[in-house]
Amino acid sequence: MSTVEYLGEHWVPGVAICAQPVSLYPMVLRPLLALACIALAAAPAAAEVYRYKDKNGHWVFADRQPDAVRAVEPVPVKSGAAAPRISVEPRSTPEGISIVAVNECRCSVEFGLRVGNMSEAETVRATVAPRSERLLFSLPPPTGKAQIPYDFGYVIGVPGAEHAPKGPYRAPFANARAYLVSQAPPDHFTHIDPSSRYAIDFAMPEGSAVHAAREGVVINVAHRFYKGGLAPSSQDEANFVQILHDDGTNAIYAHLQMDSIRVQPGQRVARGEYIANSGNTGFSSGPHLHFAVLRNAGMRNVSVPLTFAGPGREVVVPRTGATLTAY
Repeated sequence: MSTVEYLGEHWVPGVAICAQPVSLYPMVLRPLLALACIALAAAPAAAEVYRYKDKNGHWVFADRQPDAVRAVEPVPVKSGAAAPRISVEPRSTPEGISIVAVNECRCSVEFGLRVGNMSEAETVRATVAPRSERLLFSLPPPTGKAQIPYDFGYVIGVPGAEHAPKGPYRAPFANARAYLVSQAPPDHFTHIDPSSRYAIDFAMPEGSAVHAAREGVVINVAHRFYKGGLAPSSQDEANFVQILHDDGTNAIYAHLQMDSIRVQPGQRVARGEYIANSGNTGFSSGPHLHFAVLRNAGMRNVSVPLTFAGPGREVVVPRTGATLTAY
């Protein structure tokens, strides 16, 4: 819960809630806000990141130089585009207070705002066009001092977007390469909420090339994280590429290798284009690529069922334990 405090002369915005989504739309906000805010989290400076190979020949990244390892390489961390700001902010006006939705993303965003205490809160929902702002709520200045609590959440995309690809997706790796599907519907070992129900996990060694499964415009990336594991703190530390499709859906390619992303926000990518390398960053039990296509079902972020192109005109439905080949 954030607050706006009126001091008689100006408004002071309360604590931003980006990293701790509120319960306005609980099944929606956690995955989306985590991805939208992930690139704003603290990331290591270039001089503090090192890599070395373990006994199995796999790269290990660390924020300090290990004493017991001889062959250690410093890894420069490149600067990249900042995550687009998607937020709600209070502003002082001569007429009182305005609460404005700010959308710096190259996509439409639906906002939900709740103003006031739970028992008497007013709610607002509005869609904000790409790279624009919109007034969500206004009220006259109160007499004397006052605190006005507010919560907000958002979902990427136009509400009610329908998934309408021209055909099956291309497998998201290099032509003729084949990888094991480690998780796919109807199995859901970790894909248990609507935003991941139809996601596909591919067991891919770190550094494997990731290719766009469908054409679109890059709307967000995160590239500076290097840790992976099952600690709760790892949930917001996955590198990813997010691509907006022409039908309003968007694809997430997640757990990517640090500093391997080859695209940037605003860039249009073609189907099959090389966009990054797979990795093991964020909440991950081992190297893999997490791929999902999402749509805004009206302040509900839901994944959609996927099929992939097979040999000839064959349509392949991915299943856990099967191998998928890129054509």
